[in-house]
Amino acid sequence: MTVSGKYDSRQLRIRGVDMKRLRLISLMLIAIMGISGCNFGKPNVPEGVEVVPKPTYVIGSEVILKANHAPGMQGAKAKIVAAYDTTAYSVTYTPTTGEPPVKNYKWIIQEEIKNHIKQPYDPGTEVILKADHVKGMLDATGKLDTVESTTVYMVDYTPTSGGGEVKNYKWVTENELSPVK
Repeated sequence: MTVSGKYDSRQLRIRGVDMKRLRLISLMLIAIMGISGCNFGKPNVPEGVEVVPKPTYVIGSEVILKANHAPGMQGAKAKIVAAYDTTAYSVTYTPTTGEPPVKNYKWIIQEEIKNHIKQPYDPGTEVILKADHVKGMLDATGKLDTVESTTVYMVDYTPTSGGGEVKNYKWVTENELSPVK
């Protein structure tokens, strides 16, 4: 830099090359992450959950949500991201954040229970959650309220109450969906 605080032409040229190199390195890193299977933007799914080969609602199809798990969910248009064959549970749990118990939370799945077994649990069973759908859920103690062997869907939707798109929402059951007419 010169005394006047401006760059001379030689410094600008060198700085320009550095910016080009920085752009090139950034593009290379993005390419490497894509090739190596980095999981950016992909759904976070528990290990061992089985993909449904021919679900009622195919991946990419549009549906209407009948579920009211969150404000603005019921009646919202959604897009199917994934479908899995598993056991879904509604659960009452005490958040690890110290907040009051959450009653009848829908849904966690078999594979989101710590040290889960292969067979479905009975209602009333106390479990440790390894789901992280909301703050305070991971490692919380819960009691299973209902049990349903079903296809669960991951969806993207925009709430009817406004706000941005919700990506990879976990989980809605098949009976909480209807086709777009």
